[in-house]
Amino acid sequence: MESGRRFEPGMLTISAGETVSFASESEEAHSVTAYEDGLPESASYFASGGFETEGEARDDVAGGLLSQGQSFEVKFDVPGTYRYFCLPHEDQGMTGRIVVEE
Repeated sequence: MESGRRFEPGMLTISAGETVSFASESEEAHSVTAYEDGLPESASYFASGGFETEGEARDDVAGGLLSQGQSFEVKFDVPGTYRYFCLPHEDQGMTGRIVVEE
């Protein structure tokens, strides 16, 4: 998932129906949090911690953190571009993008 304060890779292209595993390798805790306005229209929201909205995730940062060795999986069924970020490090540019093709 991340190396320091960035997602590795920062951009990924996959096919619809594939699952992506975000594995935390850093000694720092990180989150995987979707931007609600950065998802295809009919796609489900995702965030480590199981939050259903970006607002819920922002209200409980600690509840979505992944420690070193933990992982979080997301299955991407809807084609389009998905934008996501790390709550504690968003202001430092820790963002990513997944493009899902048909």
